[in-house]
Amino acid sequence: MSLRVVFFGTPAFAVPTLEALIQSRHQVVAVVSQPDRPKGRGHHLQPTPTKALAQLHGIPALQPAKIREEPFLQAIRDLRPDLGVVIAFGRILPDSLLAIPRLGMINVHASLLPRYRGAAPIQRAVLAGDSETGVTIMRVETELDAGPMFSKATLPIPADATSGEVEARLAVLGAELLIPVVDAMAEGRAVETPQDHTRATHAAKITKEEGIIDWTAPAGAVHNRVRGLQPWPLASTHLGGGRYVIRKTAPRPSGGAADSEPGTIVRAHGDELIVACGNGTVLQILEIQPEGRRTMTAREFLAGHGHLEGTRFEQPGTKAPAQ
Repeated sequence: MSLRVVFFGTPAFAVPTLEALIQSRHQVVAVVSQPDRPKGRGHHLQPTPTKALAQLHGIPALQPAKIREEPFLQAIRDLRPDLGVVIAFGRILPDSLLAIPRLGMINVHASLLPRYRGAAPIQRAVLAGDSETGVTIMRVETELDAGPMFSKATLPIPADATSGEVEARLAVLGAELLIPVVDAMAEGRAVETPQDHTRATHAAKITKEEGIIDWTAPAGAVHNRVRGLQPWPLASTHLGGGRYVIRKTAPRPSGGAADSEPGTIVRAHGDELIVACGNGTVLQILEIQPEGRRTMTAREFLAGHGHLEGTRFEQPGTKAPAQ
């Protein structure tokens, strides 16, 4: 049996799932995404990634300013959908919309529920230093990410992987996981498992302020912040009044730097740009980007910055002690 599916999703993360649905035996009758946003230097309106794919395949694309208003709800009713599929849509769907598809709506969520319900499950997993994450296919209910689960798949998180890299892998995994669930729903054999709500954790939206590096944290935590906040908002620090984005790091053995103030550059030679962190730990900066310039290796950076050993990275509003 082929289902009539309305797809709700906006960013590039949703594209592999939409592609898989289009290639399946089911019919995508419409794609609903957030409105187009201005991008680039010219601030020209650019179609969302899911809208662009829908247009490529001749599928109607809807971009309502308000999803609770009757004209949009009626437009969805007129499509006579059997099922709604939601992935990274960007808004909470009202009950009046959830009730329209005959089989309800299901969500492709980028965590192993009930862990990391909410807006930023991938980033929060990387920031926490988790060794694995995954994708859960779940029923959309009124409570955020709390519906029963149809399927789960896990994905290891390498110790140096960024949130962007993990997101790209999860996007593919989610697409692979979804189609068997949709097939099972079409055939009336899908099994739903309730979540254990006592184990639920919340993945709050990432804020720009979280990008400020706190060097009093242990090196492992700073390393996780650097990779967890890529591609946005990026982890940054200040040196001599200038802002620097830290792009790539690696925790290292302390090697006698235990007495140095956090943020102090304890070695700056060749490829080694090493900074003292909290609890007597140290972090090697492998790639760094001065504000407004390109990303460079530690060797490239040190070649243009003279003697830095003993100087100190600082947070905005703080002042490094005189050397």
